[in-house]
Amino acid sequence: MDKPVLQIIVASTRPGRAGREVAEWFRSRAVAAGQFDVELVDLAEVGLPFLDEPNHPKLKQYVNAHTKEWSATVDRGDAFVFVTPEYNHSFTAVLKNALDYLHHEWQHKAAGFVSYGGISGGTRAVNGLRQVVSTLKMIPVVEAVNIPFYQQFIAEDGTVAPNDVMIAAADAMLAELAKLTGALRPMRLASA
Repeated sequence: MDKPVLQIIVASTRPGRAGREVAEWFRSRAVAAGQFDVELVDLAEVGLPFLDEPNHPKLKQYVNAHTKEWSATVDRGDAFVFVTPEYNHSFTAVLKNALDYLHHEWQHKAAGFVSYGGISGGTRAVNGLRQVVSTLKMIPVVEAVNIPFYQQFIAEDGTVAPNDVMIAAADAMLAELAKLTGALRPMRLASA
């Protein structure tokens, strides 16, 4: 049996963002864990416009090529980790837009979170995001990676230099995602 696909979604598109670096660090942990085939999905590269489909996503009657491509990408994933900053006590508009584009493609899949920010480490963004992914019938894991004052972990070469807490949190979340993804697989196959 093939390994399940874990998609790490970079939720910030602003210039000067740290999301790509944080996602690259987490990707290296996920690859090293060996439980998933790992893909990095950068919403800055996906480039979805604000939701412009005439039909409700539940109908899966997409008319735009960018939506069909996004649908195929998300459909391929078995589990997701959202790498998100915290903007004004919430997650990014571009991530909400990307989630809202689809419906069935998200269902019965595990979700994890790597957040970063100031003193809260992005936890308020994750709290809001948990509600949204649960509404899409995703199952969020409790384990998460929260990085407060993330700038201290960005090395001079632009890579993330994690501490032991970040490493342990990433490994715990990956283990839980792997267990949950396996448990949810029959549900996804039954609804396909």
